[in-house]
Amino acid sequence: MSVITDLDRWIERQYRIAARNMQLAISATSTVKARPGFGQSITPKRGSVVASPVPASYDPDPDYFFHWYRDSAVVIDALRHVENEAAVTHFCDFVDFSLELNALRGADLTEHAGWRDRVAEDFRQFVREEADLAGLVVRGETRVNPDGSIDISRWNRPQYDGIAARVLTVLRWASGRSFGGRHDDAVARLLDEDIRFVLAHWREPSYDIWEEEKAHHYYTLRIEAAALEEGAAWLAGQGDGEMARRARTDAAEIQGRLHHFWEPEQGFYRSRLTEDGKATPKDLDIAVILAAIHAGGSLPTHSPHDARMEATLDRLDAIFEEDYAINHGRAEGRGIALGRYRGDEYYSGGAYYFSTLAAAEFCYLRAAALKVEDATAAARLKARGDGYLEVIRAFTPEHGEMSEQFDRMTGEHTSAKHLAWSYAGFLTAVTARKRA
Repeated sequence: MSVITDLDRWIERQYRIAARNMQLAISATSTVKARPGFGQSITPKRGSVVASPVPASYDPDPDYFFHWYRDSAVVIDALRHVENEAAVTHFCDFVDFSLELNALRGADLTEHAGWRDRVAEDFRQFVREEADLAGLVVRGETRVNPDGSIDISRWNRPQYDGIAARVLTVLRWASGRSFGGRHDDAVARLLDEDIRFVLAHWREPSYDIWEEEKAHHYYTLRIEAAALEEGAAWLAGQGDGEMARRARTDAAEIQGRLHHFWEPEQGFYRSRLTEDGKATPKDLDIAVILAAIHAGGSLPTHSPHDARMEATLDRLDAIFEEDYAINHGRAEGRGIALGRYRGDEYYSGGAYYFSTLAAAEFCYLRAAALKVEDATAAARLKARGDGYLEVIRAFTPEHGEMSEQFDRMTGEHTSAKHLAWSYAGFLTAVTARKRA
């Protein structure tokens, strides 16, 4: 007989809160975001997903009222675990909005003379040049406005993980399910366009998921490999055997490249390979663990089945246990609050909800993979995952709100409020816990 613990009771309550709060970011059509410095007034369209539904302007919270390709894919993927009719409607709207985004062109903006005139003089330094807009590849954008318009601000581009993540999300939603004629056609069209985009661009360097450094990144390549492998099966089912073979071949090539990210002497997967091959302080990065859980699958390498992934998580535990005051003298049974990488200076440079939840989810997925062959190891991993959830429990207020970070010294919430990815990470971690 299983024993219901305080953690179990808290999870049950927080799950309902997280599911409700996450959906506030989807189709947030009743919220208008004004950016007077940029001459903009943004009203989200149905199917858009804002990273945070709280309008902010770095006052002090960041302006996250954008539709990030990766964040939106993560949120819509987590939405599969919310059992209501609204979830299916949200997914269909997301597909329609995504197809609309695929049709965007830089010329759509440059042809509308006068938009620059609406930008305040002291904001023009933050606006993109005409040449950048003319060469725009919209699916290589990091983010767009949730009203379906191009982001005019200077930002680090391109970023290629988002479209691959969208392929995986749509495939998972569509598996064995019909949404009706028009929506089934829309799903097929979106998958075909996005898989072809991944095939065309995966060899190119891009910015990492933190939008900070251009290189070849473990997370991006791992997600692209999964998108092409699973996309190949879908293409074959559509009767496109030639494209399926190409996707499968490229997926295998990416898997081969991923082996070069392992650092045997240091015992972890590097998060990036720069052009000069030199190590950076960001090499040990939670992005590697996020890659394992977002890509999924049961491969013996580069998945929760991979012991080297667990070794990478061990190293991350060690640096954040040392660096963060909130990890010192912690209560019995509580795990390590995790950030992104050592030396992070964004806002408090503190612990992230989605980082700590990713560690929990990884442990649960690995426990599920090992429970037949090694029940002792599986039980240890399940307990380790619960330790990470105890961290989340400790730093989540009674009303259940989850921000982006909690301060490394005090545990106070920092950065964006109501971060949709934080709620999504909680939903998927708890779902993985049930499997473990």
